[in-house]
Amino acid sequence: MAVLEQQGCPPSASAVTQGYGTAGQIQAGVMAANDYCSPLSPPWDASQDPPGPGFPRLSDLLGHLFGAVPGMRRGPDLGIRVELDLAECAFGTTRELTVDTMVACPTCSGNPAEPLTYPEPCDIRDGPGEIRQLVPPVIGQVMASGVGPGCDGYARVLASPCLDCNGAGWARARRTIKVRIPAGVADVTQIQLPGEGEAGRSGAPAGDLFLEIAQRPHPIFERRGDDLHCTVFIPMVAAALGVTLSADSLDGPADIDIRPGTQSGQVVPLDGYGVRHLNREGRGDLLVHVMVETPASLDPEQRRLLSELAMLRGEELPAGPFVLG
Repeated sequence: MAVLEQQGCPPSASAVTQGYGTAGQIQAGVMAANDYCSPLSPPWDASQDPPGPGFPRLSDLLGHLFGAVPGMRRGPDLGIRVELDLAECAFGTTRELTVDTMVACPTCSGNPAEPLTYPEPCDIRDGPGEIRQLVPPVIGQVMASGVGPGCDGYARVLASPCLDCNGAGWARARRTIKVRIPAGVADVTQIQLPGEGEAGRSGAPAGDLFLEIAQRPHPIFERRGDDLHCTVFIPMVAAALGVTLSADSLDGPADIDIRPGTQSGQVVPLDGYGVRHLNREGRGDLLVHVMVETPASLDPEQRRLLSELAMLRGEELPAGPFVLG
């Protein structure tokens, strides 16, 4: 299982390359007549369809340079969105996911013929399931490999295709996968499960399954990286005298020491109470933002006591100071 830390990246951009076979090549030079099984055709316009069945457009020829064989590709990749709570993202969890995918046909086990029967060699060519033809020169003369029209590139013909899958070799099924979500995942983190995607045809490897994490909002904590942020409101007297508060955290109740003279907007850190780091040791912090509340209404006794405090501190007529901003 690979965890890919990408932002907003779709599963096609997750550095997973398609694996292909080695047949289906373009070879330089003029080939002998017995090297292909289709007669040569007159030159054709590159903007039109190539002559004869099974031949790709000129824009597709580069794929043959790398040995791609149509029909023999690995199965397609799949993507699933998985929603997690903040605590599940912070500490990890295990989920059972139900997915609908193409799997090897249970009747023929991926061999698309009826039980006790076997595919026959393609009558066009007993080889890699390809036919070849010269194409107009772009840089030199090349020989293009195309899919055999009788076997669709498999070099074999099904005399008795499987009745359950109609010769496809696969069938759609619902299955359950148990997945371990590591600690520290976040929004749009992708988890790659190799071989858990769609099945490939005729024994080709299956694709991969990509899980994209979606973290649900938390009613108290805001996540920024691996740190958690929250806000606490305290009265001005508590801010002036100091106080110890009991606050909730992902680990349970935690004590927050508000020192005397704490100002509104000051941040009190709780080290190691944040989210665990992904693929490494340690955790982020819980940062508590303190907001000091000033009373909007006072009774006569409260006003008298505050007035006396102002006289003692010489704050009857505060002069500022004023600063830029």
